[in-house]
Amino acid sequence: MARAQGARAQMALAFETTYGTPPASGFTRMPFASTSLGAEQPLLNSELLGYGRDPLAPIKDAVTADGDVVVPLDAEAFGFWLKAAFGAPTTTGTGPWTHEFQSGAWTLPSLSIETGMPEVPRYAMYSGCVLDQITWQMQRSGLLTATARLVAQGETVGTTTSAFGEPASPPAALELKRFGHFNGSITRNGTALGNVVSAEITYANNLDRIETIRSDGRIDGADPSIAALTGRIEVRFADQTLVTQAINGEACEMEFAYVLPSGESFTFTVHAVYLPRPRIEISGPQGVQATFDWQAARDSVVGRMCTATLINDIEVY
Repeated sequence: MARAQGARAQMALAFETTYGTPPASGFTRMPFASTSLGAEQPLLNSELLGYGRDPLAPIKDAVTADGDVVVPLDAEAFGFWLKAAFGAPTTTGTGPWTHEFQSGAWTLPSLSIETGMPEVPRYAMYSGCVLDQITWQMQRSGLLTATARLVAQGETVGTTTSAFGEPASPPAALELKRFGHFNGSITRNGTALGNVVSAEITYANNLDRIETIRSDGRIDGADPSIAALTGRIEVRFADQTLVTQAINGEACEMEFAYVLPSGESFTFTVHAVYLPRPRIEISGPQGVQATFDWQAARDSVVGRMCTATLINDIEVY
């Protein structure tokens, strides 16, 4: 009997036309590092008395389907996660194409995601997946990945695949063109921001689960509420620029970008960043560092909070 191994696991996704209904075709194989996406249904202990000291059988509670998917920041597949976070992009160009994702959309697309362990076999289809949060870090070295947090409507498990098809007709696979920390840069108001040790970016749709009464125990949907864009930058304390901005309560535009030598790029522009006044500590003879837990807001001139621009060889997402 074969045992499941993560090395053989596979994942494919497709955008849904109707929430909670997996499409019959159009799935794309996705690269991923790990996933905790799954459904769970806890048991409720019996509170009844009069049957002795041994408890009665527990009762099933509601089904919760959610989890995280850790994915690489790459030039092609990452566009699907950006579409899930912000909605469909505005695409221009004739190859390479420029895809511009903007924050502030009232509705978000839903996904169907299938994870497969073919050696068992076990194929789990998660329908009605809506992206709740996406986060990634910038640093000097290491592997560059993002974590996408999803809220799903439910899970359907079977021994045959719905997304991967027969061996003769597998789902489309994208060319992996991965960004690395070495390709990253940060600018503030159009000027390179120096002395940055690390940075963290988190965009959240703050989904509101519609937990109505249903016979199957699933939710009716997940609606986006007020979005939040927060993060952290840790800098070597070399000048008063950021501290002065924080004291004055002013906003700046920050741009987090990655560019590959082959021309593909990903640029995440936060149009209005507000910095808190940090505590400047001298903890010893080593260099002094300052940490800013920043928040973003809607920019009155641009009319939105952030813009994500992906340039690659994919024509349509």
